[in-house]
Amino acid sequence: MDLITPEYGLFVWQVVVMIILIFLLTKFAWKPVMKAVGEREASINEALASAEKAKEEMANLKADNEKMLQQARAERDEMLKEAQQMKKKIMAEATEEANEKAEQILEKAQAAIQNEKKTALAEIKSQVAELSVQIAETVVKKQLDDKDEQMTLVNKMLDDVKLN
Repeated sequence: MDLITPEYGLFVWQVVVMIILIFLLTKFAWKPVMKAVGEREASINEALASAEKAKEEMANLKADNEKMLQQARAERDEMLKEAQQMKKKIMAEATEEANEKAEQILEKAQAAIQNEKKTALAEIKSQVAELSVQIAETVVKKQLDDKDEQMTLVNKMLDDVKLN
C-alpha cells in the first residue's frame, strides 16, 4: 500500500510553498494588519482618554454649577434682607409722617375748638349784657316799690331767658 509511504518530493514542495506563503503574508499582510490593530488600539485609547476628560469636565461643570447656585442663593438672601430693611424703613417713615399729620390735624381742631369757644363765650356775654339792660329797663319803667314784685319780675325774666 502506497498510502502510508511518504513522498518526500511533495513534502518539500509543501514546505517551500508554506515558507513563500509565510514570507508573502509577513511582507504584505502582517504589517498592514498589525498597523490597523495598532491604529485601532490608539483610537480606543484616545476615545477612553476623551471620555475621561469629558467626565472630569462634567465634574468641574457640576462643581461650577453648585458654586453658581450658592452664589445665587446668597445674592437672593442678601436682596431679601435689603428688601426687608427697606420695608421697615418705609413703614417707619410712613408711620412718622402719619403721626405728624395727625398731630397737625389735632392741633388745628383744638385751635378751631378754642376759637369756637371764644366766639360762643363772646356771644353769651353779649346776650347777658342785653338781658341785663332789658331787665334794668323794665325795672326802671315800672318803678316798683315792692321788693317782692321786683324779685318776681326778675325770676320771670330769667325763666323767659331759659326758655329761649
